[in-house]
Amino acid sequence: MKIAKLALAAGLALVAGMASAEVKVGMITTLSGGGAGLGIDVRDGFMLAVKQSGRDDIKVVIEDDQRKPDIAVQLADKMIQSEKVDVLTGIIWSNLAMAVVPSVTAQGKFYLSPNAGPSALAGKGCHDNYFNVAWQNDNLHEAAGAYANSAGYKKSFLLAPNYPAGKDALTGYKRFFEGELASEVYTELGQTDYASEIAQIRASDADSVFFFLPGGMGISFLKQYADSGVGLPVVGPAFSFDQGILQAVGAAALGVVNTSQWNKDIDNPANAAFVESFQAEYGRLPSLYASQGFDTANLLISAVESADVSDADAFRAALEAANFDSVRGDFAFGPNHHPIQTIYAREVVEENGVFTNKIIGVALENHSDAYAGECKM
Repeated sequence: MKIAKLALAAGLALVAGMASAEVKVGMITTLSGGGAGLGIDVRDGFMLAVKQSGRDDIKVVIEDDQRKPDIAVQLADKMIQSEKVDVLTGIIWSNLAMAVVPSVTAQGKFYLSPNAGPSALAGKGCHDNYFNVAWQNDNLHEAAGAYANSAGYKKSFLLAPNYPAGKDALTGYKRFFEGELASEVYTELGQTDYASEIAQIRASDADSVFFFLPGGMGISFLKQYADSGVGLPVVGPAFSFDQGILQAVGAAALGVVNTSQWNKDIDNPANAAFVESFQAEYGRLPSLYASQGFDTANLLISAVESADVSDADAFRAALEAANFDSVRGDFAFGPNHHPIQTIYAREVVEENGVFTNKIIGVALENHSDAYAGECKM
């Protein structure tokens, strides 16, 4: 009897260690136009992890959403109905995520977000097949508000584009900032001329500026702000101070403090190996977005190693376990499938002629999002 039990246990262990059936992944991300650098970095980080895994049972179909919600919806439908994908990922922008994710999960597919984390999908709109591997949108902005308090700022001028992530950004900052607001301004998504907003900042009695303007929007604003000579200290999330953006912004960003759950100098073996291998593969330093793509792929790989995607309950449990070595260090999901994680304050510096960030402290430790209590999964 004892021998039979041992044989059964060995057989189960062998089955658990075997590769599951092929998993087909549909990646819809921004690869052209404004914000293309973000999608390219997510793609490159994801594909590096797949390559390093050595698995041939993970197939990835990649499409460009052109930062257009209608295109993203069409691509998602095509991937589910024609390509027969099991898992979708890749979306950068929250308005695209809101257009795509509910339909994907309603059709029984898994969605792993490497970036966009709108509040509507973290609270009442949560779903057991939706996992966010990056953040809930408010998180880095909440950390910026916490940092602003520690820096002694008393009155902030707030600036963000008028779309879901912009609204989440200002909500997050206000949730933690203890001072007053000089003004709260929403700009057009994709705007490049900020003369009017900078004039409003100049005329205000603010002692600091908080802004969320990802991609090219942040490059335009920072350059114009530096040229304006206004001189008020700026604080923001990583999105406008990330590795791919800093070289375009240049010296205008030096000394700015920004918040992020990742940086290249987080001291753990997985991160050190990621930074080195990404540079070797692509000839550039990884960005925050690349780190999120890398972690998203490794989460998927960890699930594939222990469950078959055709068994939705088992695959979901494997994703929830998050049994992988994150470049952030400790990684765990909250009850709404959003990360519980430490968020750092970083300062923009110049190292050997390259503009980059260095961690200067912790802004929020083991932080979860404000919407988990509304999730009734």
